[in-house]
Amino acid sequence: MPDSVESALHCTWLLAQQPATALPARRLAEFHGLPQAYLSKILKLLTRADVLRAVPGTGGGYRLARDPEQITVLDILTAVQGDGPMFRCRELRQRGPVPLPVEACRRPCGIAAVMHRAEQAWRQELAATTLADLHGHAATASIGRARRWLEALPTANG
Repeated sequence: MPDSVESALHCTWLLAQQPATALPARRLAEFHGLPQAYLSKILKLLTRADVLRAVPGTGGGYRLARDPEQITVLDILTAVQGDGPMFRCRELRQRGPVPLPVEACRRPCGIAAVMHRAEQAWRQELAATTLADLHGHAATASIGRARRWLEALPTANG
């Protein structure tokens, strides 16, 4: 899984700490120690998927497009990674010096079957977990760190 998914999850988690507040890409990049150009691409993907909303103007930036209870981890993963399967069977049984014939490979092998079941269970768990849930399970130190940083940011008027 690409690093962009982790970056997207952390940024949306931070935005969920103050859902009505917009933060510029540069501030999100600063908080996570990421290059702004890299993060801007991820934020645009999240905006296209209606996870984030771009807010123009002086107090602008990015904020959640919906309540944290309405955004799942799967929404974020899909926005960044797409909805294609994580495991793609390359049908290795039909390669090498002793390949199986096509007719012997009409059903998925045990490896493909277990990987597909695992992915289905994984996606179900991600779909059942919201940004609000992530906040509820976050360590007190993480929440405190985010709050201290957010409170120290200058306001749009100041």
